[in-house]
Amino acid sequence: MKNIKPTSTLARLFRREIGSESLTAAAPSPVAATTTTTSEFQSAKPYEEIPGPKPIPILGNTWRVMPVIGQYTVSDTARISQLFYQHYGKITRLTGLIGRPDLLFVYDADEIERVYRQEGPTPFRPSMPCLVKYKSEVRKDFFGALPGVVGVHGEQWREFRTRVQKPVLQPQTVKKYITPIELVTNDFISRIENIKDHNDEVPADFDNEIHKWALECIGRVALDVRLGCLQQGEAGQLSPDSEPQKIIDAAKYALRNVATLELKAPYWRYIPTPLWTRYVRNMDYFVEICMKHIDAAIERLKEKKNNNAQVHESELSLVERILAKENDPKMAYILALDLILVGIDTISMAVCSIMYQLATRPEEQEKIYQEIARIAPDTSKPLSPSDLDRAHYMKAFIKEVFRMYSTVIGNGRTLQNDMVICGYHVPKGVQVVFPTLVTGCMEEYVEDAATFKPSRWLKESSGQKLHPFASLPYGYGARMCLGRRFADLEMQVLLMKLIRQYKIEYNYEPLKYKVTFMYAPDGQLKFNMINRNNLNQSPSIAND
Repeated sequence: MKNIKPTSTLARLFRREIGSESLTAAAPSPVAATTTTTSEFQSAKPYEEIPGPKPIPILGNTWRVMPVIGQYTVSDTARISQLFYQHYGKITRLTGLIGRPDLLFVYDADEIERVYRQEGPTPFRPSMPCLVKYKSEVRKDFFGALPGVVGVHGEQWREFRTRVQKPVLQPQTVKKYITPIELVTNDFISRIENIKDHNDEVPADFDNEIHKWALECIGRVALDVRLGCLQQGEAGQLSPDSEPQKIIDAAKYALRNVATLELKAPYWRYIPTPLWTRYVRNMDYFVEICMKHIDAAIERLKEKKNNNAQVHESELSLVERILAKENDPKMAYILALDLILVGIDTISMAVCSIMYQLATRPEEQEKIYQEIARIAPDTSKPLSPSDLDRAHYMKAFIKEVFRMYSTVIGNGRTLQNDMVICGYHVPKGVQVVFPTLVTGCMEEYVEDAATFKPSRWLKESSGQKLHPFASLPYGYGARMCLGRRFADLEMQVLLMKLIRQYKIEYNYEPLKYKVTFMYAPDGQLKFNMINRNNLNQSPSIAND
């Protein structure tokens, strides 16, 4: 990954603030203990000495993302993370954010590991205050004591996750969805065939087609229904007023405005700003749709029980497994809501990035195609768990995309106890940010980090330097992404089907990456999807 160069104006502002501050950081030390010792606290430097951008009176550092006077926009987050490391070293303190605790950026993989390993059974991940307010205040009548897993902490989070995580994380449950997801993907491929032009190029809004595929997969997994995202209307498009398109638009809006709501002055906490009002309206729509489909799942489960008193657990869907064990159907409502809310845009943007990297790396794409052709040569035969298990290089390619172009630019924790990090005494309550987009590309932790090399993730390359905490796209520990197994499954099935059928090309100027809620290519994904059957056909000879 190339270093992200600051703009001249931004660079001047940083240089002016830095002055004669040292930009070196403490050398990484081995992770010898999981708790901070008394001697470490005694020798630690004060928290206030951690370098970082200087706040100004009243506006603090919030002014930096304000309109007109600000240095940068919310979409600059990835560049800001890189700039902090370049100018301040392995630890940076961002103070003076109105309505928020301090943010502490840590670029030391050993220290990141220490923070993770010291957390207790209920880690606090920096939450989304807007979602917390919605769940705990605006719709307290609905969520009550069951607020879910997203934007929730403490015992409420632990109890909810404990009750739902078994069916979500069991490999045998996840593998049960290979065929349903493949059927959705078959419909997606049919959709591609219908929207390609005579040059095999898909439309400029192809990312919305990927969102439709992602929602259809999540609907099948979380709600046990087909939502009709990939059906053809009269004009070959979903109506803007259709339920699936409204869900997609609501998910994008809810997630892509989180940073705007939380990094700028939080007036929405006190008055119903237009942005906050629309956010609430979108979330209300999510709740309404989830209730409708879970109610239908409850009725289906009742019918199964009435028709066959001995319903085997293996025959139950994900939602039905939860409903069968929980008396309160809200457990299923809220789990489905959380999976849809965070799943549509995250999986879609990850697929956009993976497809773009495939299209611009033809040699890598060919390696994956050859692997898939060996594993599953019969295109008419459904995929099996064994097929996915053996697609080692394809899965390594996905990991390498996540390392160099991590869709989640960082993870984090809100410290529940004082800690010593990079030699500084950091008090509890500080939000520590782990910028995986930067640490995953640091030569100190990843051998030949600037080179895109999927083979580094294969067993035969185990001797190469690759710090396990440098790149964590799904997080770590108890708060690791709950839906990660389904996300992996959906992406793997999609890639196996697409690459087996198409050679994917991108024939325009290179795209830059930027942050919406995720980190992904910014621009029109006008891929050429060339059917491999046409590539393999010999040209006809005239007058033969």
